[in-house]
Amino acid sequence: MIVDSVKKGLLSGLNTTWSLGKVIFPVTLIVTVLQYTPVLLWIINLIAPLMNLIGLPGDAAIPLVLGNFLNLYAAIAGILTLDLTVKEVFIIAMMLSFSHNLLIESGVAMKTGVKLWIILTVRIGLALLSAVVINLVWQGGSEMAQGIAIRETAEITGVGAILLHGVMQALSGIAQLAVIVIPLMVAVQIMKDLKWLEAFSKALAPFMRVLGMKPNASMPFVTGLTLGLAYGAGVMIQAAKEDNVSKKDMTIAFIFLVACHAVIEDTLIFIPLGIPVLPLLLIRLITAIVLTMVVAYIWNRTDSVQRKEAVYEQ
Repeated sequence: MIVDSVKKGLLSGLNTTWSLGKVIFPVTLIVTVLQYTPVLLWIINLIAPLMNLIGLPGDAAIPLVLGNFLNLYAAIAGILTLDLTVKEVFIIAMMLSFSHNLLIESGVAMKTGVKLWIILTVRIGLALLSAVVINLVWQGGSEMAQGIAIRETAEITGVGAILLHGVMQALSGIAQLAVIVIPLMVAVQIMKDLKWLEAFSKALAPFMRVLGMKPNASMPFVTGLTLGLAYGAGVMIQAAKEDNVSKKDMTIAFIFLVACHAVIEDTLIFIPLGIPVLPLLLIRLITAIVLTMVVAYIWNRTDSVQRKEAVYEQ
């Protein structure tokens, strides 16, 4: 049975990698190439005047743009080029915890059937709201943030070299995805066939009910929470096919995950910058729980009213 489970898991992993790779490859290629054009600089200059409204200097637009177009590592590289206070770095870190790698993560999230406007509204809205609240509430953090050394990368020139670099970056992104997703799908398949997932879902059932979801959404939920949206999407796509996870539960799960995902990596990555990371994690977690419970309550209430109206009309 284990051999059959491994075969099914490998096939699911390859299919999922192919499905998500079709999003990751073009987006990574385009964004990587844009780094060597005036486009990103133009976007940074456009956003810079708005930074003062959220308690940040104009050049803080650099890590914000890099983080949203690329990833947190690119954003940290941008932060290290600036003279920022602990409070300013914390605001940037909080914003990017909610809103980063928007193009790729939003693309793979859409593969599960979640609407793009929901993903972008939640992520960007939470980023802006958190920045405003932190700027108004936190009166400390005026000392300068500490920096860490980063490697200098070789400058790339020439259209051919830039395109080749973009293709290599895109292929690298897909390879990194495959290294995580394929073994993960094999493990999920084995746990399904051994009935471990059924027991796991039952154990998480009370918490899933509090968040307004059914127990069968537990596996993609935990995967996204620990590993990130892209990998959570892979498991959720499979769960939607095999476990009949409803579109409603997928949407609610992703509302939680867009606010709080990859909690280990996305939290630890900011430690070298000298900011308080425990509040960073707690704010994300509490925000995700409250937001998900509110959305689930409103959704369930609306469904209940519509059902009563339908019965009344009959």
